[in-house]
Amino acid sequence: MKKLKKMLKNKFVLCLLVLAAFVYINNSSLFTKASNEAPLLLAHRGMAQTFHMEGITGETCTAERIYEPEHPFLENTIPSMEAAFQAGADIVEFDVQPTRDGKFAVFHDWTLGCRTNGQGVTREHTLEELKRLDIGYGYTADQGKTYPFRGKGIGLMPSLEEVLNHFPEQSFLIHVKSNDPTEGEQLAAFLSGLPASQLERLTVYGGDEPIAALKEGLPSVRVMSKATMKSCLIPYMAAGWTGYVPAACEHTQLHIPEKIGPWLWGWPTRFLERMDNAHTRVIVVGGDGSDFSTGFDTPEDVKRLPSGYTGGIWTNRIDRIGPLYQQK
Repeated sequence: MKKLKKMLKNKFVLCLLVLAAFVYINNSSLFTKASNEAPLLLAHRGMAQTFHMEGITGETCTAERIYEPEHPFLENTIPSMEAAFQAGADIVEFDVQPTRDGKFAVFHDWTLGCRTNGQGVTREHTLEELKRLDIGYGYTADQGKTYPFRGKGIGLMPSLEEVLNHFPEQSFLIHVKSNDPTEGEQLAAFLSGLPASQLERLTVYGGDEPIAALKEGLPSVRVMSKATMKSCLIPYMAAGWTGYVPAACEHTQLHIPEKIGPWLWGWPTRFLERMDNAHTRVIVVGGDGSDFSTGFDTPEDVKRLPSGYTGGIWTNRIDRIGPLYQQK
């Protein structure tokens, strides 16, 4: 009996060792082929003025806390997008707001009083009314002593149609700023009129409800929301050690905080390879996920990325990060 127990124990230990070896080999980046590809660079809001994050809330007017300007561009404008692509961006992110006359304006804020010389809720205005505003009106780096962009942003708020017509062959990440499903339906109706080749270069993210409505109306478009992220990553974290990729991970986009990445099976190279096979784009963002707009904005930030990382990188300073990869 003792001999039998010893044999069973040895077999159990052997099985555990074999399982551990399988998990390690199946998820280690050491056994994947190295790639010489540069990471995909995603420019948040194009070439934008950045600001300090201390004490920031959803009600904070970020235009009133910008750093001393290092370039002349304002976020979410066609000139800022052109500058971002020229600096090395592969994808530009921008925000959309529906207008009272059934169109989409490219603008970040829910209300107008922070950045512009207008007042009220953005979506309660027509596109023509919004285009008359000075979108550089409220920017200040010295607590209101000077306003370096005042008078320079008149007429610079573009429509979604203008952006996509101006950049027919570029890739974009479109941010829906509400959780209203009708906004997703409206955006699906608009995007359905685009050529399939252009639609393939677009991704839309935002609240769970508008993204679900958009996906239902336009199944071919790549999307992302908290719900789509959870439906992919939770089962992956449970069973991804086997190499299993949930169906929910197919043709979507994942924004992975840098501190969460190492907890994912196969991070980084095997994970990226699996998601690539599922036609899913992976973008790494800074921090722990408490603020998904935190980016890799300095050369020192980039050094924190895993060696040989070839996925997407979220940056608020494409002017600093783009040249790092253009030099290679």
